[in-house]
Amino acid sequence: MANKMSRRQFLGTAAITGAALSGMGNALSAAQAPQGAADWDEKNGPAPAAPDAPQALPLQPGAVPIIDSHIHLFDQTRPVFSGYTGGLFYRQVNKPSTPAAYAALARPAGIVGAIVVESAAQFIDDNLWYLEVCRDNPFMVGVSGNLDPGSTDFTKYLNHFHRDPLFRAIRSSRFYTKDAGGKLALNPTQVANLKLLAEADLALDTANPSMDLMNANVLLADAAPDLRIIMDHLPSFDPTPENQAAYDAVIKEMAARPNIFVKLTEVYHPKPGDNGIIVKNYEFLRERLEYLFQAFGEDRVMFGTDYPNSYGVATIPEEVGLMQQFFSTKTRAQQEKYFWQNSSRIYKWVKRSDDQPTPLAQGKPAPPLPARGGGGGRGGPGGPGGPGAPGGGRP
Repeated sequence: MANKMSRRQFLGTAAITGAALSGMGNALSAAQAPQGAADWDEKNGPAPAAPDAPQALPLQPGAVPIIDSHIHLFDQTRPVFSGYTGGLFYRQVNKPSTPAAYAALARPAGIVGAIVVESAAQFIDDNLWYLEVCRDNPFMVGVSGNLDPGSTDFTKYLNHFHRDPLFRAIRSSRFYTKDAGGKLALNPTQVANLKLLAEADLALDTANPSMDLMNANVLLADAAPDLRIIMDHLPSFDPTPENQAAYDAVIKEMAARPNIFVKLTEVYHPKPGDNGIIVKNYEFLRERLEYLFQAFGEDRVMFGTDYPNSYGVATIPEEVGLMQQFFSTKTRAQQEKYFWQNSSRIYKWVKRSDDQPTPLAQGKPAPPLPARGGGGGRGGPGGPGGPGAPGGGRP
């Protein structure tokens, strides 16, 4: 998420209305979300745990393992710091977000690994920090970093960070322009660089959902068909009566591109059009999830908590429990795909501990470095992250 912006600022400006895809039955009701005991007005502060909201299932042998494909890490005590300290309520806590702190909260809910997605990183050093803290904690299975595809240094840094097997993606969403007439156009330089990202077998996270970004993702998917494009937090987009038809159309267009994937994340989110109400009514949320699941199918959806941006909006057990309840009507195979298999195919993350499932795909190795004399620089000879990167000594 962007620097110093709460989840509220990323959402639409009106209540959810009806929507349908061709061939699909009843989807979202045109009525506003029902207000129930579990709903919460964020003006009253962080939402307490809702006893009537779905909760994560107790841990038991044979349970579907969960990989969280979207968390954020930061440490405001670092000398070089991007300035991002989480969502509205986590900023009030004013403490770092670290792999160890997150893992302690996530493991009881059945989460066995996570991918960090950059959060308004401003410096190239932020990528190195992500890799270092993730390497030190085997709970972390991947990094979606920050490289600017519009920079003349993109290729240099892509080749540099690709050498670390934990570096699995970048997040970038400004690869298009919009003229005065509202027409979108891709930036040719950025498209060329994003094709290099695809050649490196790395994915592209995009956020946060807007009509322009969703339409730009369609253009990019056609221009770079080998690029795995991820639309983050798609359930958080609240269509208005004015853009409902356009929203339905772009969902259909994105769904028609097999290289566009979606994170069913931020399902719980404040609705600005409803004065910040956090809707926790399951049936209302289920309808939106079913709409998107039917659109994109079982092979192109992923789980994520968006922690700590979700702090004060929903607990981790609530985030997990909501999706476990939704997938309880699906097959075991569909559950496995959503909770870990799809992210392993899309990100090609790295298994780092025995309780993590074996990924279904492995990333393409980086090309070897050209021979040269002297030392390895800041990252050492093993790659940008030091000895834990390919050829390094740390396991």
